[in-house]
Amino acid sequence: MRIFNTLHLGVKELRGLTRDPMMLVLIVYAFTLSIYTASKAMPETLNRAAIAIVDEDRSPISSRIITAFNPPYFSIPKLISQSEMDRRMDAGVDTFAIDIPPEFQRDLLAGRSPAIQLNIDATRMSQAFTGGRYIQSIIDSEINEFLAHYRSAAILPVDLALRARFNPTLNKSWFGSINQVITAVTMLSIILTGAALIREREHGTIEHLLVMPVTPLEIMVSKIWSMGLVVLVASGLALLFVVQGLLAVRVEGSVALFLFGAALQLFATTCMGIFLATIAGTMPQFGLLLILILLPLQALSGNVTPRESMPEIIQNLMLAAPNTHFVILAQAVLFRGAGFDVIWPQLVALLVIGAVFFVFSLYRFKRFLLM
Repeated sequence: MRIFNTLHLGVKELRGLTRDPMMLVLIVYAFTLSIYTASKAMPETLNRAAIAIVDEDRSPISSRIITAFNPPYFSIPKLISQSEMDRRMDAGVDTFAIDIPPEFQRDLLAGRSPAIQLNIDATRMSQAFTGGRYIQSIIDSEINEFLAHYRSAAILPVDLALRARFNPTLNKSWFGSINQVITAVTMLSIILTGAALIREREHGTIEHLLVMPVTPLEIMVSKIWSMGLVVLVASGLALLFVVQGLLAVRVEGSVALFLFGAALQLFATTCMGIFLATIAGTMPQFGLLLILILLPLQALSGNVTPRESMPEIIQNLMLAAPNTHFVILAQAVLFRGAGFDVIWPQLVALLVIGAVFFVFSLYRFKRFLLM
């Protein structure tokens, strides 16, 4: 393989990418707006949940309960009538609706156990489970303080010392932004490399390459390094300006070590993109293949849910996917500040998987050029 041929062919790929406005928009979106959206729109987070209250008692205790619900977890409660409660929930206006019955305070002071009705829109599953527990805790706390006539912390038999490591403020947007960077590295590397090869075939320039004094290995390596470089630079800039700058997310470990691991991941995923492009004849077919490949890669790699919660057979099968090792590596470095001594098994796994993909992709690519 001649280095100069590979270098010039890679520069040609970069020039071709600059003339593709849709790909440029996709790159910018994936490493800017997509990261910002993922950090701010966390579905499992209880944030300004819509709540309405039917106050049929109109007593001091009911007023305490109403004023106890505040942002950021809940929106300011809407005071509605009982006839409006079902209609508003049917329309999806309220996620939670509380009905405080008449004479609730009198029954409470008399030692009876009055009931408060809580209606939850369970179609919003993540907020339903979290919000139900929050509401129960808030109401119990207000009632206990009202009956005791003062605010006090409950004395527990065990002193629990809670230490939140790596994210002391428990800000879930930190994880959303970094996980989106991890996702974008995998997604863009496959798309850009595969699209570059299919673009050559659709435009007829692949025939020009065949009559030039270049080898299939040089053509393939040029696409790998050029598209991988674009994604690597974009991910580094996203971590610097979007994650650490705009979102003020703390990165615990070495960004350079993360980028080194990302380079090995790009070696594997760009080869995967070429392999898929040799199977697909057109860009629509390539898009359908991406749906079949990217969704399992993202859902089963541990980026969305912990691998430990998956069946053991799935955990073992996903060890053959480069994305699994990259997620472990990236989260260890960026979240927990791990060093090379911790993540070296993932680096070795990425190198081996990338080498296997490279061999298979080169074989398919040679056959692709002869078709």
